[in-house]
Amino acid sequence: MGPALLSDNNMFLRLLLLFTVVPLIELALLIKIGEVVGLPATIALVIVTGVLGAWLAKNQGVRTLTRLQQELQSVRMPADTMLDGLLIFIAGAVLLTPGLLTDLFGFFLLTPVCRQWLRGVIKTWLQRRFAVVGQSQQPNVIFVDPDD
Repeated sequence: MGPALLSDNNMFLRLLLLFTVVPLIELALLIKIGEVVGLPATIALVIVTGVLGAWLAKNQGVRTLTRLQQELQSVRMPADTMLDGLLIFIAGAVLLTPGLLTDLFGFFLLTPVCRQWLRGVIKTWLQRRFAVVGQSQQPNVIFVDPDD
C-alpha cells in the first residue's frame, strides 16, 4: 500500500467523521437543549446564532476586504489578510449550518484574537510542509519545488 493510498484513506476517514459524526452530535445536542428549554426556544437560539453570525461575518469580511485592498495598493503582500478572509468565510459557512458546536467554532473564527492564534498555527504548519528552494530578487517571493 503506497503513501498516496494511505493519505487518501486518511482524508476519507476525516471527511466521513466530519459529515456524519458532527451532525449526529449536533442533533443530539439540539434534542437535549430542546428537552431543557423547549422547542420554540431551541429554534430561536439556532436562528439568532445564525443571523448574528452572518451579520458578524459580513462586517468582518467587509473590513478584511478593505484592508486587503489597502495592502495591495501599498504594494504589500496581504498573506495574513487573505488568510483572515478565508477563516471569516469558513466562519460564515459554519454559522449558517444549524447547530451549536458549529456555531461555537464559527464564533471562535470570528474572534480576532482566536483567528490570530489559528493563523499562526496554519503558518507554522505551512512552513513545515513547504520548503523554500530558490530565492528571488523580489521580496516576499518564495519558489516551491512542485516535485517535493
